Amino acid sequence: MGTFWAQIRALTFLILTSGVAFAHVGSPDVYFEGEAGPYHLLVTVNPPAMVPGIAQVQARVTSGSVDRITIAPVYVNGKDQGLPPSADTMLRSVGDPQGFTGQVWLMESGAWEIRAEVMGPQGIGKLSVPVPAYARRTLPMPRNLGTLLFGLMLFLSLGVISIAGAAAREGLLTSAAIPTVKNRSLGRIAMGTAAVLVVAILALGNWWWNVQAADLKQSMLYTAPPLKVSFEGKGELTLQMEEDFWHKTRRDQWSMRLIPDHGHLMHLFLLRVPALERFYHLHPEQTSDTAFTVKLPAIAHGNFKVFADIVRGTGFPETMVSEITLPDVTGQPLSSDDSAASTSAFELPARTTNVSVLPDGGRMVWEQDQAALKAGQTSKFRFRVEDADCDDAKDLELYMGMAGHAEFVKSDLSVFAHIHPAGSVPMAFLGAAPQSGMSMDHRSMDMLPAEVSFPYGFPKPGDYRLFVQIKRHGEIETGVFDAHVAD
Repeated sequence: MGTFWAQIRALTFLILTSGVAFAHVGSPDVYFEGEAGPYHLLVTVNPPAMVPGIAQVQARVTSGSVDRITIAPVYVNGKDQGLPPSADTMLRSVGDPQGFTGQVWLMESGAWEIRAEVMGPQGIGKLSVPVPAYARRTLPMPRNLGTLLFGLMLFLSLGVISIAGAAAREGLLTSAAIPTVKNRSLGRIAMGTAAVLVVAILALGNWWWNVQAADLKQSMLYTAPPLKVSFEGKGELTLQMEEDFWHKTRRDQWSMRLIPDHGHLMHLFLLRVPALERFYHLHPEQTSDTAFTVKLPAIAHGNFKVFADIVRGTGFPETMVSEITLPDVTGQPLSSDDSAASTSAFELPARTTNVSVLPDGGRMVWEQDQAALKAGQTSKFRFRVEDADCDDAKDLELYMGMAGHAEFVKSDLSVFAHIHPAGSVPMAFLGAAPQSGMSMDHRSMDMLPAEVSFPYGFPKPGDYRLFVQIKRHGEIETGVFDAHVAD
């Protein structure tokens, strides 16, 4: 009986949900930093766990004086792009004149933009933040309501049994007649028969509900596309993207065509587990609509966790997860944008570090108060690059069009986030978004500063390893940091 009502609770909320997953693992919030005309903003969006649902939007003005911010959601999932509704005004945060909070409804699953209009003494600026909408979970039925419904079911079931017994026992009697032993026996038989029927109906209903709930869960709640990874004897990995039920039922909504992000259709990350001391950022070549291959560099044998980032033609990002056991691979030298890092084994509990020595004798310094790291708190993660003489490096170059890339990985691998200086949004989608702030990639600068920063917030407490990638004098270097995040 408990299972039956558990399914009722699940189905009640599944009916209200549909969605997709963000191109991170276990990190659903969206972080974006950019320009809205003369104003500089740091925006955090907490997408709803259910769709339709309300997204919470927080904006902090880091440059300029702002009087008012309005926000409106726009559905941009491919051909179904819609017109924005009336904009809502964000409220100024209590005690923080530079902070604003607001809410918007996201009514469909897919790719959205939250378009902000910023007004102040320097005029009006506009900014768009891409936000994928996706259903992550179902909500439990309130306990009081569940108790009430169970009580009503019990009352109705006992009522049916009692009515059946009374009808058999007294249905043919006159008003003055008293039930005989035979009448009472018929009543008991009728009650027993009714009880068996009621239990059978409830059991049948429970079975039917379980089947329906399982089908709805499969079709409504998103799971990333399965990724089959195999090792070829020639030192190659073959990656086959497969369709699950969720994607098959949405072919008219989700494009199989991929668009390049930072010049690549796929960003592949290999992490040797459990030590997390070997890290590879590779870029496979597409061989068909759903298949990729990549030639491996020299790799020592071990078990590897695989994360593969793609962006759909609709502008929607996804991260596929797999794993593979590799032998010793002779491999070939790294080329183009591919990179690798080797560091010490990750130990639990993590000891927070703020300096990472780079291969060329320089170092990367994490300029952060690590003691203040808390889950759910948005902040800028700033890293300063120094040369071998401990002076600020003056030879940083763009790495795939950005000042840097960062990967945040939780020790249990339940969180993997690929972050850029502009935030956690896919740059392929952001580049096409109207009025999107792109100043953080420093494209217009002749010489990059020695510091690179990333807006982000740890989604949950625990131990993390951070891989921060920059490019200097033609070489890609990776700083590695460990962090313990408090609740």
